[in-house]
Amino acid sequence: MATPDLNDLPLIAADHFPTLDIAALRAPDDPGHPPRILLLYGSLRAQSYSRAAAEEGARILQALGCETRFFDPTGLPLPDDNADHPKVQELRDLALWSEGMVWSSPERHGAMTAVMKAQIDWLPLAPIGGVRPTQGKTLAVMQVCGGSQSFNTVNQMRVLGRWMRMVTIPNQSSVPAAWNRFKDGRMTAGSHYDRIVDVMVELAQFTWMM
Repeated sequence: MATPDLNDLPLIAADHFPTLDIAALRAPDDPGHPPRILLLYGSLRAQSYSRAAAEEGARILQALGCETRFFDPTGLPLPDDNADHPKVQELRDLALWSEGMVWSSPERHGAMTAVMKAQIDWLPLAPIGGVRPTQGKTLAVMQVCGGSQSFNTVNQMRVLGRWMRMVTIPNQSSVPAAWNRFKDGRMTAGSHYDRIVDVMVELAQFTWMM
């Protein structure tokens, strides 16, 4: 693996950033390109902490050599409303492109948000062009909380990941009092940031092996 670019990761010391042994991790049928990770987030707010957490994850994944893309759920219709809507097609195309995903949702009333669930509900189990958009792909789950730490949302997303025939990695992130963990759009130093680093490292490792 090439020396990672940590210029956009000021909280990570170069001598402490893990180096992936890609030769050891690489699956026998590896397609020959960096792991492709799609990141979904569950809030439309201008100051979205679930998006900010996902963005931190994407920066780490890129430093680990992964290619990342985001889906903006703004304008996505409710499930079953209009399957031909351009936002639905965009989401499904990104799912087909991806080899792994990150789902990052706020917890609202003890559960994932409708914005998060709608995105998952638009991803069919049935094949698209002969390919199932989620089956066999890796998944990391994260949640942000407005108050004390909870695991309701990550537990729900784990159930959904299994239902979507995905390989959900063991590690996960739950950020309590998210309003107090970010400054100027970036996450502050601490154990909750360290956990997101750990989650992304594990996701990259699993995706290489798959």
